[in-house]
Amino acid sequence: MTEIDQYYELVLALVKQGGQLIRENISKQKTIVTKSSEVDLVTETDQMVERLLIDGISAKYPDHRFVGEEGTSEMKKRVELTDAPTWIIDPVDGTMNFVHTMPHTCISIGLYVNKKPEIGIVYNPVLEQFFSARRGKGAFYNGAPIKVSGEKSLSKALMMMETGTSREPEKMRIVMENLRILVPRVHGTRALGSCALNMCMVAMGAADLMYEFGIHVWDVAAADLIVREAGGVCIDPAGGDFDPLSRRVLCASSAELAKESSKLFVQYYPERD
Repeated sequence: MTEIDQYYELVLALVKQGGQLIRENISKQKTIVTKSSEVDLVTETDQMVERLLIDGISAKYPDHRFVGEEGTSEMKKRVELTDAPTWIIDPVDGTMNFVHTMPHTCISIGLYVNKKPEIGIVYNPVLEQFFSARRGKGAFYNGAPIKVSGEKSLSKALMMMETGTSREPEKMRIVMENLRILVPRVHGTRALGSCALNMCMVAMGAADLMYEFGIHVWDVAAADLIVREAGGVCIDPAGGDFDPLSRRVLCASSAELAKESSKLFVQYYPERD
């Protein structure tokens, strides 16, 4: 068993424990704290799951580093990826959904080693959707291999996206402009309220295209690897290489679809992680 295999076995058990916390608490009364705005939320469950993952990994691998949504954003630290094994964690992606008891919420955890993604896990414990990937070993959904649809035509593509909120007026304006441009050109649009799950829909072939501005590295680190290992592509929405710290992502079922759609987007450039 390789070191990566050992890391995966450990984090798999921890993610299942974290999922149990989400499942137990999604329908309960929640203590909610606002962060940067009244739509940027954190609950006790977010903090409990992140602490469970970090403590569990640190106990066995004390030299590993962490980029966690709650710890990193709370301390307003800039994200730095080094060659050291680094776990990138969103303990509850889709916190707004979790607060409203909507079942599209998940744990997202990715491992980077030497600045390259090695492990990606996205787990929705409410609906029992478990997506996973290891570099070079393919992508899986509940243990079964998955592949992207391979769709190349924008007119036949189902697109995943999010609209944002009125608390971000400039981003909202650009997203609405992109909707105006793209809705007549695509087969349909969907939004689950979780960046990681939206990306995993592309990975499993349930959707063909996904884009979002303003997300963070902990939203995309795991799902990026899952999409790529499923045969999809992740790029910058303007058409360049994907940068996990850019807070911008476009993933698609084919390079042709990614290229065609990237030419149409009105661009938005948030501050980097």
